[in-house]
Amino acid sequence: METKSFNELQGKIQFYEAILDNIQNGVMIIDPDGKIIFFSKTYGNFLGVNPDRMVGKHCTEVLENTRMHIVAKTGTPEINLPHRIKDQDMVVQRIPIEMNGEVIAVYGQVMFKDVRDVHALSKKLNVLESKVEFYEKELESLRSSKYTIHNIVGKSERIVELKKLALKAAQSNSPVLLIGESGTGKELFAHAIHHASDRRLHPFIRLNCAAIPKDLLESELFGYEPGAFTGAGAKGKPGKFELAHHGTIFLDEVSDLPLEMQPKLLRVLEDKETERLGGTRITKSNFRLIAATHENLEKSVEQGKFRKDLYYRLNVIPIHIHPLRERKEDIPYIAGNLIEILNRDLGTGMPRISSEVLTIFENYDWPGNVRELANILERTIYAVEGNTIEVHHLPFFLQRMRSESNKTQPSHLKRLREDMEKEALLHAIRLSNDNKNKAARLLGIHRTALYKKMKKLNISQNIS
Repeated sequence: METKSFNELQGKIQFYEAILDNIQNGVMIIDPDGKIIFFSKTYGNFLGVNPDRMVGKHCTEVLENTRMHIVAKTGTPEINLPHRIKDQDMVVQRIPIEMNGEVIAVYGQVMFKDVRDVHALSKKLNVLESKVEFYEKELESLRSSKYTIHNIVGKSERIVELKKLALKAAQSNSPVLLIGESGTGKELFAHAIHHASDRRLHPFIRLNCAAIPKDLLESELFGYEPGAFTGAGAKGKPGKFELAHHGTIFLDEVSDLPLEMQPKLLRVLEDKETERLGGTRITKSNFRLIAATHENLEKSVEQGKFRKDLYYRLNVIPIHIHPLRERKEDIPYIAGNLIEILNRDLGTGMPRISSEVLTIFENYDWPGNVRELANILERTIYAVEGNTIEVHHLPFFLQRMRSESNKTQPSHLKRLREDMEKEALLHAIRLSNDNKNKAARLLGIHRTALYKKMKKLNISQNIS
């Protein structure tokens, strides 16, 4: 038994010595009296001495400027300090080893053979740290919202109250329902609410329910496992709710969500759990929902197009965004802000809008709201050669608002109204890429009414 224990002990000693011998820059261990009890081969190679012959000598006989024997007396470790050997500055560690409160050995190791290696490593770390900081900012920029509450422009009482309500909503985790006509800035409010919340550093995930085909909408929302359906990717795909973990998911045009999908959305909102198509694993997701619609969901509920229980779940914090025609005092501020954005994006220099143009803007009803105003300004900028947008730069239907404003004869007024109405319809159709449904929504009228007006005004119906 004693022979076996002795062999085991010898084996352990050889094992630990092999480890110490292979530490790259060298190791030396001394006893409390300063005598060397271990000297690694790597250290011997570095100093040009036989490591076996160093054992038993006092450390001061082997190493110049050594402090190992001093650490054995003081018991105070010396970490990453300079040590000059053979006219070379190194970085070393001297660590006292204690047992039962007494120093039984001192472990010394060369960390860097040349101080310049430390500076080189420091530079590399600084570069890496800068890169990590840069990538973190880029990732934050890509994942988070693009707009803040300051991007919502206007000084009218209505917009000021809406901004206050949005900031208040940002402090809650309850669902928000943004209600407003197309082009009023519902997505802008969604971004602002997310940015003002404590979720701002986490993802802001967007999905337009009207833009995704019905048969793909479920996989977009909940994700899918490999082979879940024909055409499914080999690696699977996380759904929007998974991606929105700790962040915000924004469902635009939620009124277009198919009826058969609505109970699934309701379940996710209540349980905060999702299951990928073709999968069996339940995934928890801590998201905040913001939904938006241009339709009256109460009427949709009455018509059986939208589930009542889902409507109540979404309508916790309703925010009604007023159309531009109901806050025309904001038009100069909005137009000025849009000009600044367009100048920056297009590289143009358009410092001002003439007072006559602003008057026309304030007298127009803007069926397409802020989106239409932005479209008009972008089209107009390309026609301007000077530094001011004048009336003659505007689209023809807006120019006629001034040229016909002094005519009071009923026939002139009737013709003017018809001409303006026709131009507005054509403008809405252009904005909606010739889609009747979108054009009707843009004008704030029913699709049937759009057909009637097109027929009355002799507008071709050969659009999709």
